[in-house]
Amino acid sequence: MDSSPVVEDTLKTIYHLQQEAGPPVSTSDIADRLDKAQATVTSTLDRLEAQGLIAREPYHGSELTDDGKTVAVEVLRHHRLLETYLADHLDYPWEQVHEEADRLEHHISEEFERRLAETLENPRRDPHGDPIPSEDLEPPNQDPMTPLSACEVGDRVVITRVSDRNENDLAYLADVGITPGTAVRIVDIAPFGMLTLAVDDTEQAIPEGVATSIRVTPVNDADDSGSVEHRGDA
Repeated sequence: MDSSPVVEDTLKTIYHLQQEAGPPVSTSDIADRLDKAQATVTSTLDRLEAQGLIAREPYHGSELTDDGKTVAVEVLRHHRLLETYLADHLDYPWEQVHEEADRLEHHISEEFERRLAETLENPRRDPHGDPIPSEDLEPPNQDPMTPLSACEVGDRVVITRVSDRNENDLAYLADVGITPGTAVRIVDIAPFGMLTLAVDDTEQAIPEGVATSIRVTPVNDADDSGSVEHRGDA
């Protein structure tokens, strides 16, 4: 099987898109997410189909086969373990670990992965709150969580996951203390979409666009210590 970084990145991208919107996934969506030309992605999809890693339906899109899903989940496990190691042991800011892990995830052995997980004491979540697949490569459960942007004034919630796609947003959220495990209260929602949050003894303003990238759980339901078990903050 061709397990080049291009193949693994494409499978991982299809996996993410399937989790977000369900299969099948359009070629244009894959190309947009990878920031590649559609013709380039189509060529890669031809290779993946020939290897039995995806199934394609004309005019509808692509879907991972069981073998393709296993490869994608293994790459995802590598990625999130590496993010955790970079943040916890090498003091990388959480806005920088995603890009670094993207470069490293294709080049570690199974033995390295095993030792990495042991060193980290088998964490359940990465620094952004995303679940880390288990060693048996079972896809992680999709936790029922609410976007912060959907909350109402007075709601008390715990930050559980934050999208890692925008480094500037992550740096800002770290500066104001809004990371997985942080309890906040919605103080105000302005007509133009700015949310004011009570965080500890301060109030912080979050644009609606940033709030949509944050997932939360009601305080009474936020009993999954896995979201913060390996870090006190991010």
